Amino acid sequence: MDGKNPLGEFLRARRQVTTVDQVGLPRTRRRTPGLRRDEVAMLANVSTDYYIRLEQGRERNPSARVLEALARAFRLGPEATAHLHALVQPRTFCHEPDGCPNQLRPAVRRFLEGCDHAVVFALNRRLDVLAMNPLATALFQGLDGCDNTLRLTFLNPVAREFYVDWEQHAQAMVAHFRAVGGVGPVDPLVLELVEELSLKSEDFRRLWARHDVRARTYRSVSYRHGEVGEMTLHIEVLLVGAAAGQQLVVGQPEPHPASERAFEALGRLAGTGTGRS
Repeated sequence: MDGKNPLGEFLRARRQVTTVDQVGLPRTRRRTPGLRRDEVAMLANVSTDYYIRLEQGRERNPSARVLEALARAFRLGPEATAHLHALVQPRTFCHEPDGCPNQLRPAVRRFLEGCDHAVVFALNRRLDVLAMNPLATALFQGLDGCDNTLRLTFLNPVAREFYVDWEQHAQAMVAHFRAVGGVGPVDPLVLELVEELSLKSEDFRRLWARHDVRARTYRSVSYRHGEVGEMTLHIEVLLVGAAAGQQLVVGQPEPHPASERAFEALGRLAGTGTGRS
C-alpha cells in the first residue's frame, strides 16, 4: 500500500508530525517541524545510527522491544502500535472470495433495513458501501461516489459542503482506513483503491502520507443536507461478528433542537414515518 520501505516511511512520517511539546522535549529553533532523528533515538533508547538505518530501510528487522520503545517515543495508541508491529511482520492476505467480503449475512441485512430510528449503512474494510437503510439513502441522496465513502470524501467536490468540517472528517477517514484496511500483502482491491485515490486527489496523498492509524469507533459528524439543512449525528461504528472487516455505521442525532428537527425532516424524506430517536 506504500513504497518498498513501509517501516521507514511510517517512522519518518510519525517523526515529522510529532512535536517536541507532545513528547516533553524543550523547544529549540529548527528548520522543519517535528522531531530530529537523534531526538527519536534518545527517546527510544537506541543509537542515532541504528534509528537512521531503520528509516532508510537498511535495517528491516527490529526486535519487538525496539518497536515498543519507538511506539512509546512517538506516543502511539494501541492501533498504531499494532500497525507498527505489522509493518515488520505483515499479516498474510488470504486470497479467498471473502477476503474483502461484500455479502452481508441475512440477519445483519434485516437488522439494517429494519432500523427506522437511525441512519445505518454497512461497509467492508475497503469502505465500500454494502447496504443502506432508508434514512441513510435519504442522507446521501444525489451524491456521486456513494458506493465508497473514501471516493465520496475525496473525489466528489460537493463533499466539502456536505461535511461541515471536511478536513477533520477526511483525516479521520484516512486514519480509519489505515486501521481497518490492513498492511503488508493486502487485498489487491484495497491497494487498487489507494492507487486510484492517490492519483486523483492531492488531499488524499497529503493525508495518506501522514500514516495516521486510528479506527473510528465513535464520533460526531456534522452534515449539511441540501433539503433538510444541517444536522450533527453521533456515529457508532460496530464490527459485524466474524465477517472480515465488515462494519455497521449507526448515526443518531445529537441532543440539540436543530439536529433533531433536521433528522425528523430526513425521516419524512425517507418515508420511514419517523425520524426521532
